[in-house]
Amino acid sequence: MKIIRQPIVTVCGHVDHGKTSILDCLRNSCVQEREKGGITQKISFTAYPLNQLKAACPLIKTSGIKLDIPGFLLIDTPGHAAFTNLRKRGGSLADLAILVIDINEGIKPQTAEVIQILKMHQTPFIIALNKIDNISGWRNSEKDLRKNIENQSSNVKQVFDERYMSLIGSLHSHGFEADLFYNISDFSKKIAMIPCSAQTKEGIPELIMMLCGLSQKYLKDRLTLKEEAKGVILEIKKEKSNNYAEAILYDGKLSKKNEIAVANLEGEPIITKIRILEEIEPLCFKFTPKETVQASTGLRMQLTEKTDILPGMPFVLYRGNKQEIKEHFQKEISESIKTDKKGIIAKADSLGSLEALLALLKQENIPVLKAGIGNINKADIVSAKANLKISEIDSAIIGFNVSIDEEAKEIKGNIKILTDEVIYKLIENITEFRIEKSRELEKRRLMELTTICKLEILHEYVFRNTKPAIFGVRVESGKLISGLNLINEENEKIARVKNIQSESKSVSEAKEGSEVAISIPGINYERQLKDKSILYSDISESQFRKFKKNKDLLSSNEIKTLQEIAELKRKTNSEWGQ
Repeated sequence: MKIIRQPIVTVCGHVDHGKTSILDCLRNSCVQEREKGGITQKISFTAYPLNQLKAACPLIKTSGIKLDIPGFLLIDTPGHAAFTNLRKRGGSLADLAILVIDINEGIKPQTAEVIQILKMHQTPFIIALNKIDNISGWRNSEKDLRKNIENQSSNVKQVFDERYMSLIGSLHSHGFEADLFYNISDFSKKIAMIPCSAQTKEGIPELIMMLCGLSQKYLKDRLTLKEEAKGVILEIKKEKSNNYAEAILYDGKLSKKNEIAVANLEGEPIITKIRILEEIEPLCFKFTPKETVQASTGLRMQLTEKTDILPGMPFVLYRGNKQEIKEHFQKEISESIKTDKKGIIAKADSLGSLEALLALLKQENIPVLKAGIGNINKADIVSAKANLKISEIDSAIIGFNVSIDEEAKEIKGNIKILTDEVIYKLIENITEFRIEKSRELEKRRLMELTTICKLEILHEYVFRNTKPAIFGVRVESGKLISGLNLINEENEKIARVKNIQSESKSVSEAKEGSEVAISIPGINYERQLKDKSILYSDISESQFRKFKKNKDLLSSNEIKTLQEIAELKRKTNSEWGQ
């Protein structure tokens, strides 16, 4: 007789559209409030057995749905699209997905990315149209969702209709036909949209009913349990006496007496026995000791092997077939971690997080030279410093949900290190760093021959009149560098800056706002500068054109100074800079 396993259902969508809050309605918990910034950071699972489904959703009985599935294993994913890419060999780990969309905000870029991944993996999904209670004037006066929608005041109903119809149009552009669930006769042709509210619980029974009905009708044949145990390590929990691996068993049966093989980052199998085997309890995050478990389920295992087992790694039942497993693992890991010939260094706390990070970086066209799991260490700094010699824009290390080793902090120097516990902020920060660094490098190249500079002469600080003249200046805009040719306010050439001193020390440059002393050979301060107030850098016409073409790299003060220099030049040459 065929055994049907629980469908694995992933809940996904935009970062703040209410995924975890929807799950909270099911498991009656307050997980969302404990998350960093209200955003789920690690994938977690919830067992939702059949008897609890029927208790939470009387519609199952009243609609006459006969269920053979034993329940659901729900996976709550962090918000960004890449996290929905939780995979097993050969496809998505999820059998079905709930795509949560805020009806008032519609499809965000991240939502669109989720849709593309679901489409790519051919993962069936339904849409939870969350936050209907945020529609101004919305009333929840009927138990029946359809009746409640139809009984809204005309202006509220009009807003609701406009928003869900707009979503239907957006989904059509992504290649999907969709409609409200009660308007659909053939669910194999249209995506069901279930209006709901995680706050008021409205629509949640209908959401459960749709999950059950679609799983029973369309997934039953795909849920046949196989013999060989296969799973994914989600997280390693370090406790006082022992380390525990939290995992999802997505196929087969597993006994406490079995040995399993867990992949390391190189795809080598780590063979280990199971000291303690525990299974997740329904609708909570507590575990019960078991001798045998079967998929699909959430596990906690204490393993005998002391080798560091990394989060996100696949595991399989071990029957002495090490070479076969090694080939299988190496193929799987190489698909997950793809790096480039150049780029930044990326670290994360698990394989799943790292895969997500790499997917996001690829999406932003940010190359990655080296990727790994664990804290940022000395070897990472050494690699980044080697990068610095080749490409400054790539001389950065990013870390998701990891810290920096003390030894690495001591030698980091001018290497940029960005860490965060919220992944989309980390991506924003590294993108911003690369844009700013690119602008800085472009500006540096632009100013290789000369620089824009405006100096105010500080007449109260004259240290030598001639041979060379030494006096104080304030950098009004731009940058003062050694060797810079200067002109006065009448476009008369003065001379080249020989030396710059700041606080009695020679420096090669002085930035805007600095007050420094400069030495200029070949001039007499008393005769040539005593009655002058401003000095400018001497810019050729070709240099001016180049600056003008790249003015987006210049500050507003530098643009103003460039215009002033152009005016001085035009006094002696009306065609200059036209």
